[in-house]
Amino acid sequence: MKIDVLLGLQWGDEGKGKIVDVLCPDYDIVARFQGGPNAGHTIEFDSKKFILHIIPSGIFNQDKKNIVGNGVIVDPYILKWEIMNLDNAGVDARKNLYISKKAHLILPTHRLLDAASEASKGNNRIGSTLKGIGPTYADKISRNGIRVGDIPSGRFMDMYKALRDTHMHIMDFYNFDLNGFVIDGMNFEEYEEKWLRAAIEIPDLHLVDSEFMINDELKAGKRILAEGAQGTLLDIDFGSYPFVTSSNTITAGVCSGLGVAPQTIGRVFGVFKAYCTRVGSGPFPTELNGKEGELMREAGREFGSTTGRPRRCGWLDLTALKYSIMLNGVSRLFMMKTDVLSSFESLKASIHYRLGKKDIDRLPYEYSHEPLEPVYQEFKGWNRPVENVNDFSELPEELKEYVTFIEKETGVDIGIVSVGPDRSQTIIR
Repeated sequence: MKIDVLLGLQWGDEGKGKIVDVLCPDYDIVARFQGGPNAGHTIEFDSKKFILHIIPSGIFNQDKKNIVGNGVIVDPYILKWEIMNLDNAGVDARKNLYISKKAHLILPTHRLLDAASEASKGNNRIGSTLKGIGPTYADKISRNGIRVGDIPSGRFMDMYKALRDTHMHIMDFYNFDLNGFVIDGMNFEEYEEKWLRAAIEIPDLHLVDSEFMINDELKAGKRILAEGAQGTLLDIDFGSYPFVTSSNTITAGVCSGLGVAPQTIGRVFGVFKAYCTRVGSGPFPTELNGKEGELMREAGREFGSTTGRPRRCGWLDLTALKYSIMLNGVSRLFMMKTDVLSSFESLKASIHYRLGKKDIDRLPYEYSHEPLEPVYQEFKGWNRPVENVNDFSELPEELKEYVTFIEKETGVDIGIVSVGPDRSQTIIR
C-alpha cells in the first residue's frame, strides 16, 4: 500500500479539514505530519462546526486511527482543550488518537519568545500566530527541545526548568512587558500552571513510536492519508520567506514528519480555493484591497480559524498554483469555496506576472522582495447560488468553464468542487 497525501497549495486555510473528513471513509488511518496549533482545520456537518488545531481531521470517524506524527509540535494545554471540546460534542478522541513520542513540545516560554520576537520586528512583523511555533522548531533544530516521550521519563521537570530558565535569559534581551502579556486569557503564571497539569496527563493517551506504527500498518495493507497543515506557499524553504511557517509543508515533509520512505508516497491531493487568501504579512500579488476584496471576505467568512484575524483576499493566482503543483507532484486537485464567487458578475485569474518590463510565468526568488504585477484573464461570473447543487453537470456553465480553464492551465484534473462549508456540499467528479 501507499500513503496518499492531502495538502494545501496556497497560503493555508484552503479547506483541508473538510476534505480529510470527506475522504476519511476510504482510509484506515489519518496522520498529521507537520505544524502545530497554528493550524485551524474546520469541519462542518449536521449543523455543527469544529476547529481542530493538533488532532487530525479524521477524528470524527471513530473506527479510524488518527496519528500525530513526529513532525508535529504539541502544546499540551491546547491539546487537552481540544480533547475536552470533542468530549462535550460526544466524540471520544482518546480512543483512536495516537501521538508520536518524538513530537516536540511547545512550552509556555516558547509563546513568550514568539511574542517578544514578533514585537521586536516593528513594521517588519511576519504575522506570527503567536502560538510558539517558530521558537519550538528552533529549539528542535538546535537540539534543545523537549519531546512528548520525555514526559513520563522521570527527568521531565528537570528538563522543563532548565529550558525555561534558558528562555527567560533570552527574554532579558527583549524590551518586553511580561506582566502585561496574556496567553489565551491568562497571565503567564496561570497559563504555565495549567500547561504543566495538561503535560502530566499526556501519558494517559496512546504514546507510540509512530514511525514503526505507520510502517507496520502499511505492511499490513492499511490505507493511510497524510494530512498537511498550512500551505505550500508558507513552506520554510519554498514559500515567501521570511513570511512563512517553520516547517516543510510540502509532500517531502511527509517522509521526515512521519518516518516513511519516499517510495511509499502514493497519490497527492492538492487543495486550493477558487480564489486566494492570506493571513499575516508577506507578498500577495493578486490581493484585492477594495470592495471586491471585502465582498470576498464577508461571503467566504474569511477570518482566521486560529487567530480570528481577517484574511486578505484576492483573485486566483495560477502561476503560484502551478508552482505548488510542481513542488508537490500533485495528481488530483480539489477546488474549494466556489460558492463564494457566486456574488461576482465577473471574476479574474492571474495567468502570469510582470516583473519590471518582463513577463514571467514562474515564481521567482525576487517574489518575496519585489512587487509582481499580475496579468489577468477575465471570466464571466455565474452570478447565482450553487450551494444546493450536488452534481457537476448541474453547475452553471460559467463555473464549469472556469473549472475547465484551470484544468487546462495546470494539466491536472479537478476531482472535487466544494460548493459550501458542510461535508454534504461536496461535488465529487
